[in-house]
Amino acid sequence: MTNEKISNYEKMKNDMADVFLKYDQEKMIRKFGLGQDNDYLYIRCLEREYRIHRRNGQVSWSRDGFLTEEKTDYNESMTIYDVLCCSKEGCHLAHEWVNVKSLSGIRGGTLEKGSDFFEDAGKYFDGKIDALIRACEKLEGKKLEKGDAAYELYLFPFLPLILRFWESDEEFPASLQILVDRHILDYMHYETLMFAISHVLRRVREEM
Repeated sequence: MTNEKISNYEKMKNDMADVFLKYDQEKMIRKFGLGQDNDYLYIRCLEREYRIHRRNGQVSWSRDGFLTEEKTDYNESMTIYDVLCCSKEGCHLAHEWVNVKSLSGIRGGTLEKGSDFFEDAGKYFDGKIDALIRACEKLEGKKLEKGDAAYELYLFPFLPLILRFWESDEEFPASLQILVDRHILDYMHYETLMFAISHVLRRVREEM
């Protein structure tokens, strides 16, 4: 008989669920206009409805109005926890877009200039422009002008971002940009921003 081992990611998710329970849920509801009942808080993320259990902190989502539950992965769970628990008091949008790789005061990390994070994602989307456009539209993206495919997507109803993509040609490789509000780090830690963007790219690939 063997013991089933829990992954480190799953352990960190469970630890964060415990941390979530230490925060003021009524404050979260007021701050972000969350849906709620006696058992759950509700929040939309990329046009998918999530709920957080108010007594054990577990996050889940559903395809059918929560008749069945789907398990969340590490990236989406940690993004939701960080925004609800750790966003700054009075956080608000600057309504000014910045490239995520050029956020002032940030050094190093997966999203810095020279990282292959966006290069790899760009290679995946290259040659699949029609599928990428359909995926962004399924996610209720707002079409923008600049780029072969450019859409404003809502990570949360209160927190948009822009995905902008150019296909490769004879001179240049495929290029992917993610633009975020200048105040994005008032909503989440820099490390969590990587989780959030990873989740966005995964959701787009799913819809493709």
